[in-house]
Amino acid sequence: MSGSGPQSWDVIVVGAGAAGAAAALHLARAGRSVLVVDQARFPRAKPCGGGMAASVQAWFPCDLTPVVEAVIERVRFTWDLGDPVVAELPGEAPFWIVRRSRLDAFLLEQATAAGARFLGGAAVEAVQRHGERWRLTLAAGADALPGGGSLEAPGLVIADGSGSRLVAGLGLGPQRPRFATTVSVELEGEVADPATAHFGFGLVPQGFCWAFPRQGGYSIGLGSFIGRPVDPALARAEADAVLARLLPSLGFAVDAGQRTTSRLRVWDGHHPLHGEGVVVAGDAASLCDPFLAEGLRPALLSGCRAAAAMDLWLSGDAAALSHYSDGIRRAWGESMAWGRRIASVFYRVPRVGYQLGIKRPTAPQRIAQILSGEMGYGDIAQRAIRRLLFQRG
Repeated sequence: MSGSGPQSWDVIVVGAGAAGAAAALHLARAGRSVLVVDQARFPRAKPCGGGMAASVQAWFPCDLTPVVEAVIERVRFTWDLGDPVVAELPGEAPFWIVRRSRLDAFLLEQATAAGARFLGGAAVEAVQRHGERWRLTLAAGADALPGGGSLEAPGLVIADGSGSRLVAGLGLGPQRPRFATTVSVELEGEVADPATAHFGFGLVPQGFCWAFPRQGGYSIGLGSFIGRPVDPALARAEADAVLARLLPSLGFAVDAGQRTTSRLRVWDGHHPLHGEGVVVAGDAASLCDPFLAEGLRPALLSGCRAAAAMDLWLSGDAAALSHYSDGIRRAWGESMAWGRRIASVFYRVPRVGYQLGIKRPTAPQRIAQILSGEMGYGDIAQRAIRRLLFQRG
């Protein structure tokens, strides 16, 4: 930031969630002047299972373990709450559970400690390119930037989540995003096995449910991953029926927990994630796993890579932002292309998928390796799809 007049930033980051805070942290540590803008004030609640591979630690200069609430050692799969399959996760600490209200606030604190500025309570209505700079328009009633000044910068990172209204107007990501319908539940109470994550198939039509242990309770989610998103009221009614069976199996009353219905952008093909001086990251970039709903690892991955690309671009590397799009495609999108194919078959014939996929001797371990970041869907997809299609035929 420089000058006594309008404040000049190198980069403005829209969205202070996992992707945006990660980008801001790395840019600030690189010596860039960074403003982070979010419509919420932090800390804030965020519906999310909070599961992520422990390998994400390698992307950060700070220790993430202060916000890790559980270390998962095994995954338990069930069909209609029965027919269980258990897989031990590889490594000593392969899968962590965090609470997003704590993780996002922690990363934002690290970013501000490195020099970034944060403007909360400021919803961004529009972004426009003026010459060589981006200019942001805030909604009426937004908090003012301390010290005044305009919201302008040559670099822009869009990381405002699944509900982003900015990405499509910039021609980035899919112009018609595909959404999963999700219901999240936060449960407070005793956890029987704090080292086991639960994935349940057969309860949710064209989807599945998950229960992740954390400090003092569970983060539970239900998601439908193919077909058109349903009306939120109908989704909630259907979820209540599923939870009436699921919650007692975990030792909770049928009406327990705080419930939130939302839509989650899932990966739906390769699309540009960059433009002139702008990149999109996290859920706004439609990076969520279309099969197992993993969104936190790609959010952190894209936030870190967006920062590296933007730093290079500001230093004069004209190709750095296009390399960001290409890099995310290779590092994440190619695996998700196979994940989408698996999901399109599995969730249409889920019972067959469970028997031929999950219950195969090697399948649970392979899924565990995918969750821990050791393997991608492409490593297992062709054989899995052939088995499912042959049985369906």
